Amino acid sequence: MSKVYFTDFRTKVGISIPEKLKRLMKEAGFETLPLDHKYVVIKMHFGEFGNLTYLRPQYPRAVGEYVKKLGGFPFLSDCNTLYPGFRKNALDHLQCAAMDGFTRDSTGMEILIGDGLKGTDEVDVPVEGAKYCPVAHIGRAIMDADVYISLAHFKGHEEAGFGGALKNTGMGCGSRAGKMDQHSSGKPRVDLDKCRGCHMCAKECGSDAITYPDDGKAHIDLEACKGCGRCIGACPFDAISPLSYLANEILGCKIAEYSKAVVSGRPCFYINIINNVSPNCDCHAENDAAIIPDVGMAASFDPVALDQACLDLCNAAESFRNSQVGDRYAKGAEHTGNLFKDNNPEVDDDSALRHGEEIGLGSRKYELIRIK
Repeated sequence: MSKVYFTDFRTKVGISIPEKLKRLMKEAGFETLPLDHKYVVIKMHFGEFGNLTYLRPQYPRAVGEYVKKLGGFPFLSDCNTLYPGFRKNALDHLQCAAMDGFTRDSTGMEILIGDGLKGTDEVDVPVEGAKYCPVAHIGRAIMDADVYISLAHFKGHEEAGFGGALKNTGMGCGSRAGKMDQHSSGKPRVDLDKCRGCHMCAKECGSDAITYPDDGKAHIDLEACKGCGRCIGACPFDAISPLSYLANEILGCKIAEYSKAVVSGRPCFYINIINNVSPNCDCHAENDAAIIPDVGMAASFDPVALDQACLDLCNAAESFRNSQVGDRYAKGAEHTGNLFKDNNPEVDDDSALRHGEEIGLGSRKYELIRIK
């Protein structure tokens, strides 16, 4: 049974949240990592410009300071996006990071885009026990690091159900080819009876694949579509879903396999921050209201156990009425006890955890150790 260490956001006068994070890391065994004179990548999401729910720079600064205290050489990293936006290449990505507050001065570290200028600087990594992705395409800078640390914002996601350590690692560390590889089963379809022709999906489309012919309804060119799934989360009428009913299940499995490619064979540590729990990914250039109150911070050496524990903590929280999931409940949707599936009914929030355990990435059984 893996150990997951957890603390809430309550603090006493004179103790900051970043200091409490360091205490959590210490209790979780962070100082047992071989960090002295090692290159340490801290993988996080810098937030799409316009989104306000991504983690603040003070979180990675705290982690980086702890790494330096133990003799390591930390740097922050993320990989370029599959879709056009403010993070589609390294130049725009670094500018977006700076506009969102992530600079050398604010974080105390250099920032490297993991897969290079155009998202093509990658390493092909064999995945032992893979069912879907025998070779994963991972950003080179991330693979070059001696030690891997995931610092993830735990929130909802319109395809994977939720984003945590596995999503931050598997999808987040994939190069552009790696992201296309993971999304390849997720081509969407439009229910024309539900479509209102509002054009919200086209505004979010990462490949200009959506048009509106004479009937005024959305039509998707599947050859042009990259399968990024942003249109699914953008549609306010639930008119878009994956073409294959297994698409989101397969996506979760691929995320687990890509995560294994990233972490196998080197020391790793995982942190999830459960605050500003938005209904969809921080890749959106906007964010809807949080669906539950802030929960806390959790850390572990096991990414599967960590995500499972955070999922259980969120499922135990009371949802906000004025939120996406609250709107669904108000319209008569059942409270199933599965918050993120209630939030986005088309998702599969179990496959990444299940498959991660199957391929030896971690265990879903955990002991939750609470730290004050």
